[in-house]
Amino acid sequence: MPSLVRFLTAVGTIAAVVLGGLFVLAKYYEPETTEVKKVVPSVSIRRD
Repeated sequence: MPSLVRFLTAVGTIAAVVLGGLFVLAKYYEPETTEVKKVVPSVSIRRD
């Protein structure tokens, strides 16, 4: 039983570190927004 508690503690700690890192990345590091222009071949735009 002590090995199960140790295992669950280790897995919980690793999960908390990973989720904390994801939260920090999502909260404090916003990506730069840029406009992307790309020509799509063989597509014509209808103008009414």
